Amino acid sequence: MIALRKSQRVLFSLAVLFLLVLVGSAIAAPLVAPYKPTEQYLAKRFHAPSLENLLGTDNYGRDILSRIVFGSRSALIVGIVTVSLALVIGSTIGLLAGLGSRNLDSALMLFMDSVLSFPTILLAITVVSFLGYGLVQVMLALGIISSPILARLVRAETLSIKTEGYVEAGRALGTPMVKIVFKHIVPNLLGKVVVQCSIIFALSIVIEASLSYLGVGTQPPAASWGLMLKDARNYLVQAPWMAIYPGLCLALTVLAFNIIGDTLAERLNPRLTGSS
Repeated sequence: MIALRKSQRVLFSLAVLFLLVLVGSAIAAPLVAPYKPTEQYLAKRFHAPSLENLLGTDNYGRDILSRIVFGSRSALIVGIVTVSLALVIGSTIGLLAGLGSRNLDSALMLFMDSVLSFPTILLAITVVSFLGYGLVQVMLALGIISSPILARLVRAETLSIKTEGYVEAGRALGTPMVKIVFKHIVPNLLGKVVVQCSIIFALSIVIEASLSYLGVGTQPPAASWGLMLKDARNYLVQAPWMAIYPGLCLALTVLAFNIIGDTLAERLNPRLTGSS
């Protein structure tokens, strides 16, 4: 019974992620969206969901469904770019700290800990304010902010793996360190890194929506779930669909990534796999 529930959760999460990738792709988004996301029809302001506008319209007469579809593209791009940047920066620093001297390890981890000591949203606002407002700046900021998490994970795993017998044997035989890293260390820490990347993906979508809601992320008239929630805050009674649908999309996407992360953590943990 428990296994059936887990499989249903995983199937639900995969379906949500597949839909996100399909709808948010550069090719599919213009085909799925019935209208342009920035096109205004002032005569149709606050229209309730109908056959003409399946999810209703907002305070500018823009189609909610079209803006959700293009907002999913923004969420997908933010997640991919953020994870990629965090993976490159965090993995590089983590490997250098784990394989380098004690002084280098202390210096790098002190810098990473100093970044982690700041509240995530506050640090994101600070970085975005320094870089400038916009989606590109948000992705750069989130990539920098998320890298310490991966750096600490990669460092811890590297310190553990480099003491294994096969790594010691390779170093004794004079195998270049670069070859040891890519042949022995990286494959063995890949599982935990993938799990952490799924968590960072979900977190980056939430933070991007939060920054857009605060006005320092994606800028109007571009479509973003956070911007849609910001537009809806003054019309919750008059037009509740303006907040309900983007809020549901945001919640379901984050939930799907969290379930996938938990499932991967269970599958890639030999203790949990053995006990089940």
